[in-house]
Amino acid sequence: MRTRESLPEAAKWLGYAGAIPFFAGALASIPFFAGTLRPFGLTLLLGYGAIILSFMGGVHWGAAMQRDDPGPGPLGRSVAPSLLALPALLIGGVSGLILLAAGFMGLLFYDLAETRAGRAPQWYPKLRRPLTAIVVSCLVVGAAAQSF
Repeated sequence: MRTRESLPEAAKWLGYAGAIPFFAGALASIPFFAGTLRPFGLTLLLGYGAIILSFMGGVHWGAAMQRDDPGPGPLGRSVAPSLLALPALLIGGVSGLILLAAGFMGLLFYDLAETRAGRAPQWYPKLRRPLTAIVVSCLVVGAAAQSF
């Protein structure tokens, strides 16, 4: 039986499945493992990272609508990840990957604050913390691999 604080199985499995493209992009960006796949790894990390960061912002748009709180503050904060993801994608390279990593870290802190305020489920940090660690690590690996 699931409690209010326990992580739903579907959220766990789907969340970790969503991390697979980050692993693939990081691995493909490492010259020793990937060789000619490096450009693909960088493109995968940048593109998928921008998509997922935008998606994570959409979580907050949906939450604000569910609470019937469609003010400029909640909705503005919900589109901030997309407004960060687009320049990261356009800038590309190491700078774009680092910008995405910073965006995921910033969004984690916001998610934790929303959970403390009761505006996100109590189980959400149990999913977000490890997934953010994975995503940020993969983005940083991809950025570091561009230096080789």
